[in-house]
Amino acid sequence: MSGSNSSNYAGALEAVERIVNRGGNADDVLRATLEALRSRGISPAQLQLAGKDSLVDGLAMDEDADVIIAPVVYRGSEVGSLELAADRVFVERVATLISPYVVRLETGGGR
Repeated sequence: MSGSNSSNYAGALEAVERIVNRGGNADDVLRATLEALRSRGISPAQLQLAGKDSLVDGLAMDEDADVIIAPVVYRGSEVGSLELAADRVFVERVATLISPYVVRLETGGGR
């Protein structure tokens, strides 16, 4: 993370941490996370749930966008994947932060 991207990443990570720590309905937390990323210049952003074709939210992925795909892992099981136009360390950190909410949504325990 370098230059202005560092400040974008720092602000985005703080926002994601606030959203995750506040908690709530899994769908709401994940949608708020993607919106926070987009509003801080981390776009495109999308989340794919394991075993489902539908996306939780996100802008349509630009074919030319340079995105990193990181697995979302919860207790050793992959429960989804996160695609962000950001560096790998940042994407993996966000994937870790949101993993409890992804597993809740994936297993039907949204609340």
